[in-house]
Amino acid sequence: MKKALCAISGIMFMLWPALTLAVSFYNPSDTLGLGSADLQETIVSIIQWVLGLLGLVAVIMILYAGFIFITAGGGSEERVEKAKKMMTGAIIGLVIILLAWAIVIFTLSVLENTSGVT
Repeated sequence: MKKALCAISGIMFMLWPALTLAVSFYNPSDTLGLGSADLQETIVSIIQWVLGLLGLVAVIMILYAGFIFITAGGGSEERVEKAKKMMTGAIIGLVIILLAWAIVIFTLSVLENTSGVT
């Protein structure tokens, strides 16, 4: 146990200079790999990414509902109704997502014009 503790202490003692010089205190983002993007730009990118992902899910649901509708063959009223309800819900969801995206873009443009930030 003592040998292992001594070995770990010796390794840490030898690595100490490398660890202390690993982070630049003048600009930590250089050595830590942090981005230099503005916080507002980062938040807008995240919101647009999430809305894009939700839009993709809505389009996939529309395609799936269309597949169910086509494969129902007109014989199964239950499957046709299920497909119609799913397609209606997916279209309403897609409209809501597009409106949310438009609201975000409009809000950001208004904030940029009033604050003078470009």
